[in-house]
Amino acid sequence: MKYPCLVPKQLCKTSVHVHLESEELNTLGMPKRILDVDLLCNFQDSAKTILTTEKKLVQITGTALFQGDIAPDFPTLSGGTMTVFGEERHIEQGMKARNPDGTVNYCRLEFI
Repeated sequence: MKYPCLVPKQLCKTSVHVHLESEELNTLGMPKRILDVDLLCNFQDSAKTILTTEKKLVQITGTALFQGDIAPDFPTLSGGTMTVFGEERHIEQGMKARNPDGTVNYCRLEFI
């Protein structure tokens, strides 16, 4: 059975550079696998205000949705950076949304 793509290619128009690092470390303590790739995504950003005792801090957060599996060699998407609109942002959380047969339908990266 063919499952519908939940993030169609025609909605992915924002150009981003993704730098992913695996959780596994080599003998030198560096990430075992690193992936640098330029992709198109469906990009949604937002701002969140955090009140501290000293001042108010505005934190820019967002989500990038990618069609298919952007990193087939990585079992999970957990860390790295993403450059969008010329700004580098830290990837806070990643997800591979799977179909019932185990294939990856789309990937989602959340960042700060």
